[in-house]
Amino acid sequence: MAGTKMLKLPEVLTEIGMSRAAFYRMRARGQAPRIRKLPNGQVRVSRRDLDAWWEHCEESAA
Repeated sequence: MAGTKMLKLPEVLTEIGMSRAAFYRMRARGQAPRIRKLPNGQVRVSRRDLDAWWEHCEESAA
């Protein structure tokens, strides 16, 4: 995981244009990018996982 950019949840929400509530609803359905929870409770999403999620969204829309 060294060298992988980890994004804070507000950064992810801004990029995908989604509210926190909508993100967690998608997560509950298994449709959101994978998150990593830090020991202090903060959430991170790897750039690699977010990019893969975007690609999956594009494939699903086609």
